[in-house]
Amino acid sequence: MMNVELPTSNFQRRTSNVELPTSNFQRRTGNIMAIPHLHQEERLCSKLDVGSSIFEVQNRRAFLTGTATGIGAAALASLLEPKLLADTTTVQRNQIGGLDGLPHFASKARRVIYLFQSGAPSHIDLFDYKPKLKQFHGAELPDSIRRGQRVTEMTHKQKSFPCVSSIFKFRQHGECGAWLSETLPHIGSVADDIAIIRSVNTEAINHDPAITFINTGTQQLGKPSMGSWLSYGLGSENRDLPAYIVLISQGTGRPGGQPLFSRLWSAGFLPSNHQGVRFRSGKDPVLFLSDPPGLDKASRRAMLDGLAELNLIKAQQFGDPEIHTRIAQYEMAFRMQTSVPDLMDLSDESNHTFELYGSASRTPGTYAANCLLARRLAERGVRFIQLFHRGWDQHGNLPNQIRGQCADVDQASAALIKDLKARGLLDETLIVWSGEFGRTVYAQGKLTKDNYGRDHHGRCFSMWMAGGGIKGGIQHGETDDYCYNVAKDPVHIRDLNATILHCLGINHEQLTVKFQGLDQRLTGVEPARIVNQVLA
Repeated sequence: MMNVELPTSNFQRRTSNVELPTSNFQRRTGNIMAIPHLHQEERLCSKLDVGSSIFEVQNRRAFLTGTATGIGAAALASLLEPKLLADTTTVQRNQIGGLDGLPHFASKARRVIYLFQSGAPSHIDLFDYKPKLKQFHGAELPDSIRRGQRVTEMTHKQKSFPCVSSIFKFRQHGECGAWLSETLPHIGSVADDIAIIRSVNTEAINHDPAITFINTGTQQLGKPSMGSWLSYGLGSENRDLPAYIVLISQGTGRPGGQPLFSRLWSAGFLPSNHQGVRFRSGKDPVLFLSDPPGLDKASRRAMLDGLAELNLIKAQQFGDPEIHTRIAQYEMAFRMQTSVPDLMDLSDESNHTFELYGSASRTPGTYAANCLLARRLAERGVRFIQLFHRGWDQHGNLPNQIRGQCADVDQASAALIKDLKARGLLDETLIVWSGEFGRTVYAQGKLTKDNYGRDHHGRCFSMWMAGGGIKGGIQHGETDDYCYNVAKDPVHIRDLNATILHCLGINHEQLTVKFQGLDQRLTGVEPARIVNQVLA
């Protein structure tokens, strides 16, 4: 792989933060903000500094309501200036917010870039090379392989289930010799930097439950997403941007595709400030962030001050921590009026960088442009950056559609690895590339010489990881000759999520929140293990 040298960005050269107008509230509460330490009970007033269950509000309401004004003011001050009340013995790497005691141990990664391929890419046509499958091409899938597995509504009426070997050629890449499809030449160029897992599995068989499962740890609705858990547990490294940011792109292989719901980046039962914030292409990357015409910064600042004081009165009356969260979000939005335009201004990116990511990186809203933005967000210390790329649901016309999808993501995904590596950020950034499940070895619909489709398949699929804490150049797990069942080293999505948390220094069994009678966690209540074989 060729070495890529990129110039230091203007953002990296700039070391001073943009100063925004100081609020009247901050000026009036200077004596309160100087309090050296608050008891843990008092610190619970701020959801950015929660140290125990966030659902003990009912038991503490009397305490909160009857407490002097100073405590509520101090809590609000901690939201406006988190470092003022931070415990410097537990906060690491300029961490803002998060739980005391986290990370549980030294982490390899500081942030995650999750490249989610929505719709379920065909592992058979991309990552899981099966030369013997050509012998079975067109033959009926044996009952001994299918083992009575239920099929989806799309194929349950089919009278025949003929096996389909991939139409694409595979070849080995890198010193590791990883077999990859001809549709992924650029990812092949970074084969020695990635760990491919070919034995991931899930119980979910339809898109929405499966995407919900891999993102939240359960097929049930209303639970926090992975990014929300990490924002809640580890906090942020940038007070001017959300800890969790979402970018969505539409594939050219299959326009349209499966819908994506905002609950996929929801905070669930966690404080609402930990939910993902979606950035859009266009004039307003964040909806309703810009001030209306005629409203200057000083007027906006005065309005927020007044609103904060009114909200503080309500917080003292009702003892609801969500009110403090709301105040903090108003302040974040005010700071984002400066930080977001700086982020989205790509004028400091070189032509070489655009060429690295591909020509589509100059078009806002494309997958390539979002990968470039992901690198800029990583530079700025955003904790969890999640890209959703739609269009991978190839029930028919797979050969043509998957070529388009791979053209969208291949170069940009590899460029992200090369770019982060050249800037010294790859070792501390965990990159995850995955869909919600795989595709069936049998054809959906009519099988012809040059065309076929594949149905949903959760028993096995492939994904890859790179960067912080991951051993590059390995392939873990195996499937059978039909690419239908896991034959060696199964990795459930709970195991995958536990491994991601481990790379960030989190024991997945200890990051819990009491809710609905359970100690809820991202990996659920069933056993999950760390996939040590892929760890550096």
